Amino acid sequence: MRPRVGVWLFGARGSVATTTVAGAAALAHGAPPAGVVTAGPAFSDAGLVPIESLIFGGHDVTDTPLAKQVERLVAGGVLPPGLDGLIAAELAAAERNLVVLPSAANQAEQISLMASDIRAFRSRHDLDQVVAINVASTEPPYDVLYDDLAALRSALQDGNPLPGSCVAALAAFEAGASFIDFTPSTSIRPQVIRDWAVERGLPFGGQDAKTGETLVKSVLAPMFTARALPVHAWSGTNLLGGGDGATLADPLAAESKNVSKERGLADMLGPDVVGQVHIDYVDPLGDWKTAWDHILFSGFLGVRMTLQFTWQGCDSALAAPLVLDLARLSALALERGHVGPMPFLGFYFKDPVDSTEHSLTTQYDALVRWVQS
Repeated sequence: MRPRVGVWLFGARGSVATTTVAGAAALAHGAPPAGVVTAGPAFSDAGLVPIESLIFGGHDVTDTPLAKQVERLVAGGVLPPGLDGLIAAELAAAERNLVVLPSAANQAEQISLMASDIRAFRSRHDLDQVVAINVASTEPPYDVLYDDLAALRSALQDGNPLPGSCVAALAAFEAGASFIDFTPSTSIRPQVIRDWAVERGLPFGGQDAKTGETLVKSVLAPMFTARALPVHAWSGTNLLGGGDGATLADPLAAESKNVSKERGLADMLGPDVVGQVHIDYVDPLGDWKTAWDHILFSGFLGVRMTLQFTWQGCDSALAAPLVLDLARLSALALERGHVGPMPFLGFYFKDPVDSTEHSLTTQYDALVRWVQS
């Protein structure tokens, strides 16, 4: 008998979370699992929890009904027409598990309250495991000043020394849940946050899911290396609408994103490749994004050549199947008693925890090896 698994989403009423919940319900009604990697044959004997058995809950800063968010996504072409009516019962069930982020006098109290919400969710549904995934808005970079657990715990009692993503991670660990960061926010970057997870005997993974431009880079960059073609410059421009675009219109939030987007290229091609990634907010695009990249490289005897590509996609529809994959895989890690970082999940991320490998095919092979081990 497979464990009963809950999926706790931080940012549970956002577009990615809503598409994830709606998508899981649609799959249960027979929709094809396009984009769901763990639905493939390499994962069929791994004993992963069925997607239709996942139970969703989460925190958000707003109380906009999930059904309203689905209506908006249907109107925007992110979800198919008529889906909102088909999955009304599933949306209502998830709605009952969503909680407004609690306020508190200090972050120690807030962590405790958030962890209590997750424990109540576990108890209410008699869950064997809970996996927590951060799909909230990207935060600006944040310098955590503590590298010692005792000092951090003391500071949490006195005030608010951490960004929200770190608080979410600690709440998950206090509730006995694994934690995955789908974003480039601070969350599990500081060693002290990772130490807290290890102290609780729990796994963590991330960061910053690759769903578009960086996904293509992780295929193309190894091609240039394998063919001994020197790359001189690689520049990209990203046009985003929707909530993600609005968030990244803040230069500080965009800095977090750009750092993770550029790390992979430097690791694959070296630090001397010229070029930058630009992110522009275009509100009428809604949940859709366009990326254009220009690559300058040399061929035999130094002949200069270029490659250009354009990627256009729906951000939430690209992200949601990955959230489902990560929920199933981190539940498997919990079942196996894995503690600490999960570098075998690097296949999904721009800035993978505890790994410098960015080649998509190499990452996929590592994931399959772990799953089948």
